[in-house]
Amino acid sequence: MAGGINSFKDKIMFEIYKENIYSGEYRVVYFSELDDHNKDKEIDRAMKGDHYFDGFIFTLKKERAMKQIQGIVDRLNGGESLNSEHLERQLKEFLAN
Repeated sequence: MAGGINSFKDKIMFEIYKENIYSGEYRVVYFSELDDHNKDKEIDRAMKGDHYFDGFIFTLKKERAMKQIQGIVDRLNGGESLNSEHLERQLKEFLAN
């Protein structure tokens, strides 16, 4: 389906992970947004961390979705415990699954 809403160009892949080497903080990486100078470093950093949640967000809703995801990361770093069902509900309008 060329140019359809299911095209990879219409989505941004992301992962929320917990860094386990340096700070122990939760972080988010947007894989589809990485460029050549930071791609390997950011992917390596995420792979060394503990996976928490991942998915695809719609490119058209990128700005709002990224704010929502950053809010989730901030809450996790503040000590809140959020399960994947809660995250899916909170991100429902942005997820392109």
